[in-house]
Amino acid sequence: MQSVDFFTPIVDDPYDFGRITAANALSDVYAMGGRPLTALNIVCFPQNVLDISVLREVLRGGLAKLHEADVILVGGHSIEDPELKYGLAVTGTIHPDKVVHNHTARPGDRLILTKPLGTGIISTAIKGNMADRAAVKLVTESMVALNREASELMLRAGVSAATDITGFGLLGHAAEMVECTDTGLVINAAAVPVFEGARELADMGMIPGGLHRNREFRKNMVDMDSRLPQTLQDILYDPQTSGGLLMAVAAPKVEDLLHKLHKKGIEAAAIIGEVVAEPKGRIIVR
Repeated sequence: MQSVDFFTPIVDDPYDFGRITAANALSDVYAMGGRPLTALNIVCFPQNVLDISVLREVLRGGLAKLHEADVILVGGHSIEDPELKYGLAVTGTIHPDKVVHNHTARPGDRLILTKPLGTGIISTAIKGNMADRAAVKLVTESMVALNREASELMLRAGVSAATDITGFGLLGHAAEMVECTDTGLVINAAAVPVFEGARELADMGMIPGGLHRNREFRKNMVDMDSRLPQTLQDILYDPQTSGGLLMAVAAPKVEDLLHKLHKKGIEAAAIIGEVVAEPKGRIIVR
């Protein structure tokens, strides 16, 4: 299996940016139950604007995360560009019969989300110098965390389906799980983990453009309870970077899997809803 992802900086520290980007690029492989093996760097760098030391720190951060994941960096490619961009192309492996797909959830399954939401909102606040140090630290620690252990645990539990939550937000990726299938989802908004401070920042207008695009693209598949606070509705569409895994697991296994996730330090993991037979291809948020 192969995956590629790259983007512009979402935090100020170049070393952390490198770590976040690498963790994000590896996540697609983990979401399918795979094991990443090798990676190639992708670099766009404004050499007449930024000192080369910035690029050195970005690459050092990416390499540190690859080492943590036991992934070998085998090369890469760079070009001069007006704006810094960094990412990786990742190659991984998995037995063809053990691939975890995102569209094979079964009615009665429970949904587990392993990381809080709000990275897009907090990253927007960082760019506007509106995020405090505590919020930056909290969201950075989450984004640099690999989804490796969560992936290994979901494989052992035999989950029905899974996806990672990234740019399309929770509801965008949840929509991919039920689109053109015989299943739907019910999501309990109050159970969804959210980063501390994200609600307040959203209330202040720290809304990324991608959030609005996500809502426009998927709103026709979502039945949103109008009584939910607008801020919480926004967060459910917030584009994530290096977000958690969303897993569909049989009800008898869900508590054991949740316990094991917590035991491994994935403390934000929570049961946020269930897979239903009706309405097909829709998401009910209540």
